[in-house]
Parts: sequence; structure tokens; C-alpha cells
Amino acid sequence: MSGRVLTVLLLLSLTVGPVQSQGSSQDAFIIQYLERRLAQVEVSLHSTSVKSQMDSVSERVDRMERELEYLENKIPNQSDIEMEEALLEQQIKAAEMDQLKRKAKIKVEKDCSTALSQIKSVKIVKKMGDISGSWFKDPSEGSVYLLSGIRNNTLLEYVSLQSFTERTTTLPVKVLQLPFFWQGTGHVVYSGFLYYHKSVFMCLYLIKVDLLNGTVVDSTLLPGAGGLPVYSLNPSTYLDFAVDELGLWVIHADPEYGGNLVFTKLDKVTLAVEYIWDTQCRSRDAEGAFLICGTLYVVYNTQYGGRSTVQCLYDIHDIIHSEESPVMFFPKRYTSHSSIHYHPGDNELYAWDDGYQTIYKVETGRNGQVTAVE
Repeated sequence: MSGRVLTVLLLLSLTVGPVQSQGSSQDAFIIQYLERRLAQVEVSLHSTSVKSQMDSVSERVDRMERELEYLENKIPNQSDIEMEEALLEQQIKAAEMDQLKRKAKIKVEKDCSTALSQIKSVKIVKKMGDISGSWFKDPSEGSVYLLSGIRNNTLLEYVSLQSFTERTTTLPVKVLQLPFFWQGTGHVVYSGFLYYHKSVFMCLYLIKVDLLNGTVVDSTLLPGAGGLPVYSLNPSTYLDFAVDELGLWVIHADPEYGGNLVFTKLDKVTLAVEYIWDTQCRSRDAEGAFLICGTLYVVYNTQYGGRSTVQCLYDIHDIIHSEESPVMFFPKRYTSHSSIHYHPGDNELYAWDDGYQTIYKVETGRNGQVTAVE
């Protein structure tokens, strides 16, 4: 339409010359008419340009509105966030309650209200085997077991402590070749089964062996274990099994907790993890540890050997606190231990002291009645 108007105006302008000869008044009228039409055309052209720009702006506005609607659908509103936070808080509380229930369950199963009071005396039973090793008595039976060295597969069984100490030539009642070599000195025998660990391609396996026939009845991996020796003064031992009044435990050092000790309650039948406690007890300068009624006692020494001391403890019942407990000294004898195992029935520690099999008599009292003995 605007193109046709421009053509007409152009033709009219070509006729201006002949029209001028007919009189100035008529010429003025024609010129005014042409000026008005040109102004109208300019306005029309400007309006078309503005309309095009407005259409473009409108399209962009529509696109932005669609993008905002998309973002609003993706971003949760405040009420949804508050609901998710409430759900998370509820889950955390449920987990905390589950932990408390597990601790309460362990406490109720057996009345363990005793704590280590002092390490009273030492008895050197015998000197046999390598400098490092492990020996102990099965808490559920009277048999004594000896595992000499940090890597071996020969277990010696004696019918009693008396038969083990009778004379130098006493022969074991049983020599058992284990299906796998053990690693370190952190083994125990509990209810007729040997619990120990072996290393396979940087992985530590917990092994359970039936001592009646020497067969493996169960094995498992322990999460977080194997990155560090459990005690820095016994670098060949990466896991240390323990038995107390509450059952079977295993101790290890975890790099994720700064190398501090972590101990785990195990199901003695299936080796399933029942619960895990991380502690502030360091593995550095430690030579061993043992548990009494669910309390972990860590023994420290020097790399050159000295007087062993209990300097750190952790009570799963949260009654005894390490920072409030005095340092407990072993009897006045300078030595080093490659293994220490508690016997809950006899209140004794079975220790391997540079090739000597020794027994420490311990005294226990009610929780909170611990005294320092030098």
C-alpha cells in the first residue's frame, strides 16, 4: 500500500512544472497537498517500523516469561524446602535413637558395671617361640593356645594352663595347620573358634576357623581397616581381636580419624558388624589394647621398651571418661608387648613379652572407682 502511494506522489511531482503555469494559487494548493501526503507517508512508515520493533520486544518478553516459568518449576518453593529439612531432621533423630537403642541393648544383655582398677602383679609363665607372638586361654573353655611369630599357620593347643607350664618338654595336645597364614599377633580363640586376619592384595579378611577340624566357617572384610597398623609399636598387626564380658570385638586404626583407634562389636557367629565406635585414642606409641565390660583400654610404651602404661580409654556406656581417669602403670618391669589379651573369667591379661609368656593379674571395681597405682 505504501509503495503505491509513493508512486502516485512521484507522478504528481513530475507534473508540478506544467501546473505552475496555470497560476500561483493553484500551485500553492498542489504543493501543500503533496507536503501533507508526504508527511502522512512518513508517519505510516515510522508506525510500521515501530510496530515491527514492538513485535520483536513482545516475542522476547514471551520467551522470558516461559523461561521464568520453567525455572519456577525447577526450583522448590520455601514450603518444600522446609518440608525436606524437617524430614532430614527426623531421619537424623531416628538414626540417633537407633544408636542409643543399640548401646542400651549391649548394656542390658549383661550387667557390666565393672572397670579396671589396677594392674596388680605379673607372673612369667614360660619362654617359648619367637620374640613376637600371641597366647591366650579360651574364655569358654580351659584350653590354652599359642601362635608364635607374626606370620605362620601352625597353632599349638594345650589342654590347660597347668599342662602348658609343667615342663619345657611338654607336648601340645594338638598341632593344627591353619588353611591360611595369619598376619600379626591380634588373634583370639572364643568358644572353640579361632579368629584372625589375613592380607590379600592389600585387603584384610577376618577369618573364623573351627578348631575341631581346621576349616574356615566364615570370613568377611572390615570397612576402614588395613590402612594403618593398629599399634605403631607392633607394625605387623593391622587388626586386633578381643573378648570381654560382652562378647567379640576387633580393634583397628583408621586414617579417616587421624589414625586413631576404632573398635567394632562383632557377631561371633556370623562376623556381622553390630556397632562401631571411633575414639580419641591414638595408635602412635601404642603397643596393645584390651576391653573389659565394653571399655577399651589402650597400652602405650616407647620404641625401645619401657614401663607400659594405660593412658587412654573409651567406655561405650559413657560412664568412664579418659580425661578424668588417671594413668595406670603396669608392674615395675621394663619390657615391651607384642600382644595383650584379657580373660574375662579369670580377670587376667595374657601377654607376650619378648618371647616370654606372662600373665598380669588385674583388679576391677565399680565404674568410677579407678585408682592410680605406680
